[in-house]
Amino acid sequence: MSILDVENLYKTYGTQTLFDHLSFSISEDERIGLIGVNGTGKSTLLNVIAGKDSAESGNLRHANAFELAYLPQTPVFESGVTALDYIYGGTSPIMTTVRNYEQALRRLEKDPSNPKLQEKLIERQQQMDAANAWDAEAAAKSILTRLGIHDFETPASEGSGGQKKRIALARALIQPADLLVLDEPTNHLDNDIIDWLEDALNQYPGALLMVTHDRYFLNRVTHKIFELDHGNLYIYDGNYELFLEKKAEREEQEAAGETKHQNQLRRELAWLRRGAKARSTKQKARVERVHEMQEHKGPELKQSVDLAIGSTRLGKKVIEAKQVSKSFNGQPLIHNFDLLVTPGERLGIIGSNGSGKTTLLNMLAKRVDPDAGTVEIGETVKIGYYTQEHTEMNEDLTVIDYIKEAAQVMRTADGQQVTAEQMLERFLFSRPRQRTFIRKLSGGEHKRLYLLRILMSEPNVLFLDEPTNDLDTETLTILEDYLLQFPGTVLAVSHDRYFLDRVANRLIAFEGEGVIRRFEGNYSEYMDERKMERAAASKAKAMKPEAPARRQTPQKKKLTYKEQQEWNGIEDRIASLEEHVEQLKQEIVEAGSDAGKVQELFGKQQETEAELDQAMERWTELSLKVEELENQ
Repeated sequence: MSILDVENLYKTYGTQTLFDHLSFSISEDERIGLIGVNGTGKSTLLNVIAGKDSAESGNLRHANAFELAYLPQTPVFESGVTALDYIYGGTSPIMTTVRNYEQALRRLEKDPSNPKLQEKLIERQQQMDAANAWDAEAAAKSILTRLGIHDFETPASEGSGGQKKRIALARALIQPADLLVLDEPTNHLDNDIIDWLEDALNQYPGALLMVTHDRYFLNRVTHKIFELDHGNLYIYDGNYELFLEKKAEREEQEAAGETKHQNQLRRELAWLRRGAKARSTKQKARVERVHEMQEHKGPELKQSVDLAIGSTRLGKKVIEAKQVSKSFNGQPLIHNFDLLVTPGERLGIIGSNGSGKTTLLNMLAKRVDPDAGTVEIGETVKIGYYTQEHTEMNEDLTVIDYIKEAAQVMRTADGQQVTAEQMLERFLFSRPRQRTFIRKLSGGEHKRLYLLRILMSEPNVLFLDEPTNDLDTETLTILEDYLLQFPGTVLAVSHDRYFLDRVANRLIAFEGEGVIRRFEGNYSEYMDERKMERAAASKAKAMKPEAPARRQTPQKKKLTYKEQQEWNGIEDRIASLEEHVEQLKQEIVEAGSDAGKVQELFGKQQETEAELDQAMERWTELSLKVEELENQ
């Protein structure tokens, strides 16, 4: 059943047609990935669907009760709005009830002896009961915890880019909605959180429409692909892997059709050149048809970087770090770390946000001095550094002039020259687009252009700090192909698992608490090893006898009012969930060969087990806090 119908959507930007009368529908429970080259209008389409922008013509039809939750690419917060107020914002009855309850709870925690505040909290609790909002509140807290959001009182506008993205993502996931619209949800997220988000979206009850550059994520979450290309929308059933196959087939058919068109045009031109007299109505019509055929534009040829890129000569010594250490605000990030970077190496640097990845990259580039130790760079090294926050561009320059400031030509390994115009075409800037002023480019096009300018300087060592953020999948494929042929050394900080698997053959992993591991292999191999280590650790822990659980309830004055209530009832809740899981297992056995009923029961079992896992995690958090307070 369709929940949203889009009819004849038309929108332009300057001389570019973003939507050329697009029509499509979104049905219940659909999982749709929207892809296309940066600048084609993906974010604009999401904005129009979310009601944040408008089209020049076209209609959007949905039911009156239709609800939509939206995560923008760059969230903006009003000054002074706390994370909690933003997360529980919106007008839905459930969110209003939860927001009122949370606000009453916070006020009472600040003034626990105030009788009026106590009465107000009781009133809000009754409203939570009447609205059946407790499950929504528990699910919301679980989402916040998994996204690493613990500080609810600080104004959201004061957070880092990653914190803002996670707060906005939490709100989008928490809001009840028929359609969840996400613009680059994996940007600024650690790999562990991305893995969790995959599972959360696969269990999301509504429909999903998202733009993402994370191809593993796209492949595992979606089952339909929308491709926006030169104002047209192509729809493919299947995930990203099937999309690639079907798109290749479509482009082959288009190329075959264009070949047929060109052959027909040659025959028509030959007829004209033989001097046929165009006096009859039929002959005049034929002449007009030839002119129309000449004006016809065939499919745009896809450019690739199928050439052996050259670079300045790189000697045997590249970079060596000896016993380097670095701390920030008294917090040690890197301690007595040694690293030898060799010619031709492909080194990926991974880890959670704030663990020290960019700091290490900056020290290796000698942009930041270590607190202790030394960094030596070889005499022949020429570093090209792509940073997360790229330098300001002169927006009054055209695309081609900006690139020519760096270099007019690049040399291939066999001595041939590739012009700036040719390289821009390979990085998806058509000849007409090269005359565009930089100020008219999209955010992704800015980053693509900045990346190419760095490559045009012909470095022999590339430093890439989160190069995949905000780049479209087609540009990423081009970048990866380029790096696979690049003769120099590459060091890349990235959360993009697909990118790391293709590009890196060795990893430096910041694993937390100052632990930095060297790993020979790609990202997937590293994660497989980590899973085996965790499984072995869990098995070893299970074999150890456990001490009896302590059931003593701490004094109320040492826990917040809400935590005390939660602690008092959490063990009963866990027991109830465990019983429910066992009951569902028994019902599955009794269902026998009724496949439909078995599938329904199994789905309920998975949901209950996930809820049980969340309850166990919360019990662990509370029990540690209780034990700490008792020791005090």
